[in-house]
Amino acid sequence: MPTNKKTSSSGRRQQPWSAKRERQYQHIKDSAEDRGESEETAEEIAARTVNKERARSGEAKTASRLSKQDISSGRRGGLRSHQGAGGRTKDQLYEEARKKHIKGRSKMNKAELEKALSR
Repeated sequence: MPTNKKTSSSGRRQQPWSAKRERQYQHIKDSAEDRGESEETAEEIAARTVNKERARSGEAKTASRLSKQDISSGRRGGLRSHQGAGGRTKDQLYEEARKKHIKGRSKMNKAELEKALSR
């Protein structure tokens, strides 16, 4: 497991992560590995996620505009969990429309598929 002092892309040492961020990193890394990601990829996903959350909460010295403006990674993950209508992909919607025999589905965009399925 990497130490909790990270080196930024410019080579500067950043402040150490808090215990909370270290737990968050480990949880995200373990989850990514459980999904079949390599350890290296899992570490990168976890580090990027934790660093983005640090930037959003003001714990990091610098933050990109997108890090501050984008929805939080936790919220984004919830939206993409495929439990609600907003989180399903167009392919998932299309398959559901096919199973329900909705006519014209091949010419529909995602919003139209969502509307047709909600009727």
